[in-house]
Amino acid sequence: MSASAIVMMIVAMLVVWGGLLLAVLNLRNHPDAEEPDADEVPHQL
Repeated sequence: MSASAIVMMIVAMLVVWGGLLLAVLNLRNHPDAEEPDADEVPHQL
């Protein structure tokens, strides 16, 4: 592999893994809507 191919591979890996890390941190700090308690769930017939 040439040097430019290795550099591009490293850049692509940083973009993918960096995006994954940012997504995990964002979900940890701002989780989706929490599950309601069992008492709050309306019963449907």
